[in-house]
Amino acid sequence: MSNGSRRSTGGACLRCCLVIFAVASALYVSAPALYWRFKNLTANSNNNISPSSCSPCVCDCPPPLSLIKIAPGLVNLSVTDCGKNDPELNKEMEKQFVDLLTEELNLQEAVSTEHINHMNVTHGEARRLASQYQREAEKCNAATEICEEARERSEALIIKERKVTSLWERRARKLGWEGE
Repeated sequence: MSNGSRRSTGGACLRCCLVIFAVASALYVSAPALYWRFKNLTANSNNNISPSSCSPCVCDCPPPLSLIKIAPGLVNLSVTDCGKNDPELNKEMEKQFVDLLTEELNLQEAVSTEHINHMNVTHGEARRLASQYQREAEKCNAATEICEEARERSEALIIKERKVTSLWERRARKLGWEGE
């Protein structure tokens, strides 16, 4: 399929969608009025009352707001003029489909490259912090081992001191010391 036929197919599809949207919008706006008119006609035909025999409705409603009063700038808006004087938009619309795809791929590549760079920096920072925490953990383990060895030595020294103290206390009691 050539590039030109893609454009015409896309344009035809867009026109078709716009027509469907316009018809659906018109039905949405006019359906309640048509429903009530049909309902009144069927009710009048069932009751054998002619529409001309009803008295006219008296209402004190304000007149409906016009489009000009609601949105004054909207009246001058037309789809065909949209972007007509915008040189950037004109330049973008003149690009070929392949050029647009190439540009999109280049943008995606740039985003993925940036993402990979960010991921690599984050990974490097995480490895550096993990290494630092590992060194700190090794220091803590070494300090714990040193403390444990010192505790074991001091425990052995206390046991030895108690034996010596017990020995001297027994000798002192033999010589007449009565203690405290």
